[in-house]
Amino acid sequence: MRPLLFALFVTLIAPVSRAEDIAGRFDYYILALSWSPNWCAREGDARGSPQCDADTGFGWILHGLWPQYLSGWPEYCATEHHAPSPDLVTKMTEIMPSASLVNHQWRKHGTCDGRTPLRYFADARHAFASVKIPPILRRHRETITVSAAQVEDAFLADNPALGRDSVTVTCREGAIQEVRICLDRETLLPRSCTGRAARDCMLDRATFAPVR
Repeated sequence: MRPLLFALFVTLIAPVSRAEDIAGRFDYYILALSWSPNWCAREGDARGSPQCDADTGFGWILHGLWPQYLSGWPEYCATEHHAPSPDLVTKMTEIMPSASLVNHQWRKHGTCDGRTPLRYFADARHAFASVKIPPILRRHRETITVSAAQVEDAFLADNPALGRDSVTVTCREGAIQEVRICLDRETLLPRSCTGRAARDCMLDRATFAPVR
């Protein structure tokens, strides 16, 4: 491909930051926890993702820590900070199962945080560690069927600091997808979700695949 055409191609496919999305200007965070086995069953296996290899043992993983507006969210912000170092990326793969996920989360969401990758991912790790995963939702031998409300109730029961308005459960293609927790941007304590972030999955029967 000729250089000029290649440059045009890259320009067309590269994410473009919106003028209104300025690093550091947001209202709160969403901590997104993803149930890895359901993602693998839906698309990860087809991609051949190492996250989905047998005996990986991934259950609830950190999908990301996302800056939010009261309505909507910023993404792909212009930033003065360099991308996360290889060492930081490797450390984050303990709870975010692939380097590609870590780097993508930095590009799309971390750049809008306004701080260095080191500080951003330190808060993401801290927030993830502060959530107690309900034992009933950790491991089971076969695919089970649960309601989204049961998943939410289990997290609320094991995390007394959470309020019902600070937790949402999402579903995709009939399966539990994520638990999302809204957090204060300064304290990382639970706060109310707003806008689209407050919309819960309403399924009474959603699949929940077992850890591999």
